[in-house]
Amino acid sequence: MLPFTARGDYTSFLSLAVGLGAVCGILASLTLTGLIAPAALPAIVAPIGASSVLVFAIPASPLAKPYAVIMGNVLSAAIGVLVSIAIPHQMLAAGLAVGLAIMVMTATRSLHPPGGAAALTAVLLHPSSAGPTAALLFPLVPVGLNSLILVCVGIAFHRLSGRSYPHHAMPPSPTTETATELRREDILAALHKTGEAFDIELEDLERLLTPAEEHRNGRGAIRIAPN
Repeated sequence: MLPFTARGDYTSFLSLAVGLGAVCGILASLTLTGLIAPAALPAIVAPIGASSVLVFAIPASPLAKPYAVIMGNVLSAAIGVLVSIAIPHQMLAAGLAVGLAIMVMTATRSLHPPGGAAALTAVLLHPSSAGPTAALLFPLVPVGLNSLILVCVGIAFHRLSGRSYPHHAMPPSPTTETATELRREDILAALHKTGEAFDIELEDLERLLTPAEEHRNGRGAIRIAPN
């Protein structure tokens, strides 16, 4: 029972540390942006809470990369502002803004789920109602600045905790190639065949499959006892 208990204690400690990191990220974003943001705009937006989950809890996710966090939120917020100005009907504008945000994030390789919320927030807040300056600033302050501060706190937190962020995949360990060994082209072919998008880098997938293959080969090895 000791290994299970030790693992449970470690998991609890890690959860606590991640939670504290998120607290620091949100407080820093709120405080520093509040010093700069004009009175007509909020000091922080709700999508940053969702971004903090990705940055602190699953930093290895491609969706949590600094580029994705910052660009995904900023581009989506800008789209939300433009759509809210162009389309007075809020319900229609909300759906269109989120859809366009997903398309743009995908095209720019900055897919970040909270970006959809940033686009929706821009439509609901309708910052242009506070004047053209507020509309122009909203994607940058608070959204962009919130995102930048959160990423900076995330980098510092993970460096102190010994985790990798921004995440850099380690190359798979070299192994003796066999006729049945999976290669990168095999993985790419499988991904193309499924037509699905998975929340994992190709390098991380290779790194995971290599020891899995080694374990399979060891399990399937036939040992012949000497006569």
